[in-house]
Amino acid sequence: MLLKDRYINPFTDFGFKKIFGSEVNKDLLIAFLNTLLPAEAGTVSDLSFLPNEQVGRSEYDRRAIFDLYCENEKGEKFIVEMQRAKQNYFKDRSIFYATFPVQHQAQSGSWNFCLKAVYMVGILDFVFDEDKADNEVVHHEVKLVDRSTGAVFSDKLTFIYLELPKFTKTIDELVTDFDKWCFLLRHLPELTDRPARLQEKVFLKVFELAEIAKYSSVEAAAYEESLKIYRDLKNVVDTAYDEGKAEGIVEGKAEGSQQKAMEVAKRLKDAGLDIETISRCTGLPITLVDGL
Repeated sequence: MLLKDRYINPFTDFGFKKIFGSEVNKDLLIAFLNTLLPAEAGTVSDLSFLPNEQVGRSEYDRRAIFDLYCENEKGEKFIVEMQRAKQNYFKDRSIFYATFPVQHQAQSGSWNFCLKAVYMVGILDFVFDEDKADNEVVHHEVKLVDRSTGAVFSDKLTFIYLELPKFTKTIDELVTDFDKWCFLLRHLPELTDRPARLQEKVFLKVFELAEIAKYSSVEAAAYEESLKIYRDLKNVVDTAYDEGKAEGIVEGKAEGSQQKAMEVAKRLKDAGLDIETISRCTGLPITLVDGL
């Protein structure tokens, strides 16, 4: 496959890690987070990366959901994930994994249970089914709230979700840094130059890191493989969820193209998608997918 794009796709494993996942470029992640966090959270001035295993990710989840686990200068924890495709019970999974940084704060002996805040940030390449009728809200901030008063019950656990497909502003309509980050994350692979509205230092650095022509042959090959997995996942899973079935693959199987379905299933399994979803998308039996 000949890579024709000028810039990488940030929703690939390679792209996400290239932009946000390295110590030397953590200023980009800090700048991005500071456009998302509520005012009461203050400003993040520094971050340190922590091992993903501390948030209990399974091997499959660590490949399907490209997450970073970080701690700021105040000891607050951040799980930042780039979610490529819909998954069953995605919100439930977010809640489950957010509990690990909470539990890890437990101290032996006498402890007063004073917790540092935990933030779960999900950058989504899809729209929640229950939100499809509402095209206005891109940025969701979710907290524990007392329904009788409307007051926040606790600010120690915050979920932030960006439904990027809802972001429809054009380059000329970008005003805030939040607008610019959303535009860049959604449209970076489509750009052929560096727009005048995105000339701030932080965005110019993103362009520098994302320019494919500057990669070594090894880096270009790694990105190409990552892009292939992303496209397989998007094409199959989006079709399955939007239409309720992956007709092309199922029909192909009926016509004797089971081998093709198995090849797609293997790539999706390697990418980290759960076996039940792969089975539903490809029409292959769970036992067959499990053995790939």
